Amino acid sequence: MRVGLALGYHGEPISELLPLVEHADRIGVDSVWSVEEYGADGVTILAYLAARTEHIKLGTGILQLAGRTPANTAMTALTLDILSAGRLLLGLGVSVPWIVEGWHGQEFGKPVTRMREYVEILRKAIACDERVAFEGEYYRLPATERSRPVKALLDPVRTTIPTYIAGIGPGMTRLAGEVADGWLPGFYSPEREKVMTAPLDEGLRASGRSAIDITVITHGAITEDVAKARDDLRPLYAAFIGPDLPGVRNTYYELACALGFEKEAHVIREHHREKRRAEAVAAVPDQLLDEVALLGPAERVRDRVAAWRESRVTTLALITRDKALLDVVCEAAA
Repeated sequence: MRVGLALGYHGEPISELLPLVEHADRIGVDSVWSVEEYGADGVTILAYLAARTEHIKLGTGILQLAGRTPANTAMTALTLDILSAGRLLLGLGVSVPWIVEGWHGQEFGKPVTRMREYVEILRKAIACDERVAFEGEYYRLPATERSRPVKALLDPVRTTIPTYIAGIGPGMTRLAGEVADGWLPGFYSPEREKVMTAPLDEGLRASGRSAIDITVITHGAITEDVAKARDDLRPLYAAFIGPDLPGVRNTYYELACALGFEKEAHVIREHHREKRRAEAVAAVPDQLLDEVALLGPAERVRDRVAAWRESRVTTLALITRDKALLDVVCEAAA
């Protein structure tokens, strides 16, 4: 199992991040992943890190479809791949309705259909070998009859770039297995992975493949105070599981139920619905947090890494600022 570093970047000075990334590059961490929500973008910091590192792969975790046309993402990916001498891992995601509609001003629509079309156009554009024409439900190239298809004006390092689809619902997970090079699940329990990977395997069978890269981005902390570490994460998972918007499926809630936390997920949702946020946070179960994250003293972290090594996960990327945690996990994962 490979080890990755996820920056969870929210605009800190680069002087605070660069020593960690350079350390990761030196000790053999496989990849560093940017994060994009509605603050820092997922590209700029990777362009900087491309110039300051030598070996580590640079992953977008994730670029939001609503924020860029497929052609724009193709240009960005080709440029980053040139700057990094072929080290880019291209993670894509549809994000969530309130960001797509509230920030990007687009209708959320049919996320699986949009992603399928997006990836098809993207791969044609990245290949740089022909003019790109496409006719779909969401994208049409060219957009009018007066225009003609266009080919990217670049000399690429690679004409294929590993493309990862982020998804947690069965439809998007199935699509990842069918068309992507890798899958970025929203959260992952190695003990319960059969439930999570069943749709992935459906997609793999449809594509005639047996496996793809599974990269899990999760939190880690070496600490003697496990209770506090759990409490630090509870608000995040309450925010994942709790929302219940009209006409919108909460796939995090559905997954928590499918993994065996149905009672707890229902309690979190009820508190969230009644705006009892503190109660919703308190209802996030310890067992869920212990399974999806790496929390505790170094020896406990090593034990948990052993469980991840036995799973289908190929890369475990940690959201951390702690060099010691990276050292421990790299040693345990080797």
